[in-house]
Amino acid sequence: MITVEEAFKLVQNNIHPTNTSENIPVIKSVGYVLFKDVYSPINMPPFRQSAMDGYALNLQNDTINYTIIDEVKAGDGHHPVLKSGEAVRLFTGSAVPDTANTVIMQEKVTREGNNLLLNSPAVENENIRPLGEQVEKDALALKKGTKLTPAAIGYLTTLGISEVEVFTKPSIAIVTTGNELIEAGQKLTYGKIYESNSGMLLTALQSLGYHKVSITKVKDDYASTMASLDKAISENDVVLISGGISVGDYDFVGKALLELGVKQIFYKVKQKPGKPLFFGKKEDKVIFALPGNPASALSSFYVYVNYSLQKLSGNKNFSLNRLTATLTSSYFKKGPRAQFLKAHFDNGKVTILEGQSSAMLHTFAIANASVYVPAEVNNLSEGDAVKVILLPV
Repeated sequence: MITVEEAFKLVQNNIHPTNTSENIPVIKSVGYVLFKDVYSPINMPPFRQSAMDGYALNLQNDTINYTIIDEVKAGDGHHPVLKSGEAVRLFTGSAVPDTANTVIMQEKVTREGNNLLLNSPAVENENIRPLGEQVEKDALALKKGTKLTPAAIGYLTTLGISEVEVFTKPSIAIVTTGNELIEAGQKLTYGKIYESNSGMLLTALQSLGYHKVSITKVKDDYASTMASLDKAISENDVVLISGGISVGDYDFVGKALLELGVKQIFYKVKQKPGKPLFFGKKEDKVIFALPGNPASALSSFYVYVNYSLQKLSGNKNFSLNRLTATLTSSYFKKGPRAQFLKAHFDNGKVTILEGQSSAMLHTFAIANASVYVPAEVNNLSEGDAVKVILLPV
């Protein structure tokens, strides 16, 4: 059994970005990572652009009176030529004539017909966005490895880019095991429970932008487990197995994985919840066998699986959202294992919630953070600074 720190290091060292890419529409690329550098096909702005509603001037020394000769609205394509002492009415986003050398705000002038009086001195080049101010044609717009956010997508579309090459996101199989499990909506008979992990993991994946996901449900027998895992591994990049990884008489997952040639990188971590966690690989396929208890499975997902998926998808700079917060109450940790405690973070303070059992999700349903208590720490007091992982909820 290894420590949390050792387990996370092994995940870091064994997960690498995919070497495959795909071209997708920019407007559908949120959450993807650029596979290669993107260069701007245009200057942005593509013309000298007014930053204000006002008047473009061809400045004449010590003159406060100008003659208005034209108007250029945003989107107009004509190019008035200004002589010294002349002005053109402009609006925010309008093209500034080449013969103008400043734009004065409309609040700083008085207009009577075509006569313009400056109430404040005009400053050369003021309120003009230069050609290519944001990015010049053929210059680097976004680097390879950039995760595409709504802002990045807006930026690319302003450059007229409609398609980008991105790292391919992994296909993922969820395999759940357990004879005791039935689907929600069926009649609950004695000895059965409703299966929740597949839906929980599916929606967690979808919320993180992973949509190539399949679900397989397996009964607790070795042949079925072998067949289902073999198919899942052969057809997907990542396999998440729920349950069957412990040491009970009907826990067949571990044996089946080894029989299928999966290399065990680690099994069992000194943590609570989530001790019976398996991480392995078969060639470039990644396999996580998560504990069957729902809170254990979700906690392990957020700490280890989310990180792995981000790295596989090309996001080399991804890290768990860690911070330090002030604890609102005392806590006594039982046992020598590190703990991930369901918690609620707000404005620099964090509250450890009631109901930390690995079988219970009701507390997880209102948690937005996890307090990490290292193995060597036993007692926490109100006001202590503690390590917190913010959950992507």
